[in-house]
Amino acid sequence: MNIKTLSGLLKENTVALITSEVNRLYFTEFKSSDGYLLVSKNGAVFITDSRYFEAAVFGAKDCNVVLQKPGRELNNQLVETIKSLGGKTVLIESERTSLLESNTYEKLFSENDLELSKSDELDKQISRLRLIKSEEEKVKILAAQRIAEKAFNKILSMIKPGVKEREIAAALDYEMRLCGADCVSFETIVATGKNSSMPHAVPGDSEVKNGDFVTLDFGATFEGYHSDTTRTVAVGKITSEMVNIYDIVFRSQKSGVEALKPGVLNSDVDKICRDIIEDCGFGENFGHSTGHGVGVEIHEAPTLYFNTNKKVDLKPGMVVTVEPGIYIPGRFGVRIEDMLMITEEGAYNFVTLPKGLITL
Repeated sequence: MNIKTLSGLLKENTVALITSEVNRLYFTEFKSSDGYLLVSKNGAVFITDSRYFEAAVFGAKDCNVVLQKPGRELNNQLVETIKSLGGKTVLIESERTSLLESNTYEKLFSENDLELSKSDELDKQISRLRLIKSEEEKVKILAAQRIAEKAFNKILSMIKPGVKEREIAAALDYEMRLCGADCVSFETIVATGKNSSMPHAVPGDSEVKNGDFVTLDFGATFEGYHSDTTRTVAVGKITSEMVNIYDIVFRSQKSGVEALKPGVLNSDVDKICRDIIEDCGFGENFGHSTGHGVGVEIHEAPTLYFNTNKKVDLKPGMVVTVEPGIYIPGRFGVRIEDMLMITEEGAYNFVTLPKGLITL
């Protein structure tokens, strides 16, 4: 379906050359580390090597799968395929194509009476398509989220004094795989005690202690689509200051979620969350954006940030995270994150895990 939509947007005699792994996956629904997807109004061809050819014949959607020719023969194959699709002008992913690759294409195509467009026209078309998720994409994201939640619930009981961050992270990754994940969405974050003050802490040998916050940021992938969730839990008795800061983040996150609806600016959602934290005196302790898009990439448009130069009205089908946090350097931090899809009425929350403070 995605290929057909792009095909309908392209001009006559124009061929889109898609070489990035993530966009090949988006359009073909087939994961591979190699390949050339060519799309025009006259159809689409996916050229891939022998490692993927047989699987692609059965798995790639809405395109003719062709075995990639070896060595320099590939250049002729690309030219012949473009011309067979009626192409005279070739669009490339300018944001994802290196200068060397761009120059190589330009020389190849000019020698064969083809014009290379170095504009960002294709990037913009793809970005607009990927912003709005289909019902099928929603199903995949939901499946990824359910896998991640099932794994989280399985490992929650192991979070106790004496257990290392890396042990918790490894167990969570393992359980996500067992529960059906193709892979993890990103390097799982497990941060205990003072490490939780670092938003992207790397799990290490630090052991959980009584009175700690433990922040877990995790996600699974399913058929190429990601999930993303963060929960901060308490181990044993924590201080009243920690409870207060958790409550501030909770109120900020809840307000951001409630603000999600069509027509609201992405930057305004960030401001709503940020204002609550700033009004409580912790503005300088919230340095990252409130959220980001999620799909075939873990970070994609739109970004929920007051300082973004890409302000957009939220629209039904957009998937975003809402994840404000407060981080007290050298002491502790709190982040709460949900992932939601904008609907006609408001937003659908993929996450079912409780947001109230969990004490273990």
